[in-house]
Amino acid sequence: MHIILYGGSRTVYYLARQFVRSKVHVVVLNPDVTQCRELASQTKATVVVGDGTDINRLEEAGARMTDAFLALTPNDQDNLIACQIANRKFGVPRTIALVNDPDNEEIFTKLGVTVAFSATRVIGQMLESETSFANVHELMPLMKGRVTLTDVHLPRSAPAVGMTLNDLPLSGNTLIGCVVRGDEVIVPRGSTVLQADDHVLVISDVEHHERDLEAILG
Repeated sequence: MHIILYGGSRTVYYLARQFVRSKVHVVVLNPDVTQCRELASQTKATVVVGDGTDINRLEEAGARMTDAFLALTPNDQDNLIACQIANRKFGVPRTIALVNDPDNEEIFTKLGVTVAFSATRVIGQMLESETSFANVHELMPLMKGRVTLTDVHLPRSAPAVGMTLNDLPLSGNTLIGCVVRGDEVIVPRGSTVLQADDHVLVISDVEHHERDLEAILG
């Protein structure tokens, strides 16, 4: 597998190091000479000095044989243009862009970027949920943050205690994936009755997440 990382942040360094360890051929493309020297000395990735929006530099970085192009600069416009050139000029099948302004995320996707993700939006959602529900212990965003996987501890006072899953007033886009009761892991059915101190694994979309946690926890 061959990938190009465009940018020079610590995130690029850590990704390059991780991919190299996984036997992936990594090329880092960065216009900053000083950062390129540091990256070249710290990783075994191939480092090319140049701008990711420059067709010649993309050619030099091996864009024609690249399986994925990741644009991770702090500039949304550069990330978008670099992804579009990689895909349209060189046929890179998968482009991934960091979107610094969450409002640009949908635009990137409409303009052909395979995956656009906003770290600001994902972290914001996690913090909002963590601070809103004291019994929500873990959250994991999935599908670019559109789906959340939540570990909910049921206090004795929770409305869901004593109810079957069939009776829970959840939206159609929320599922109870698993119930952990002490050391027992229960694959839930509609007739499963929730008890105090159960840990419930909740899978929900962003739109219904908060509403359905309120239905469970009150």
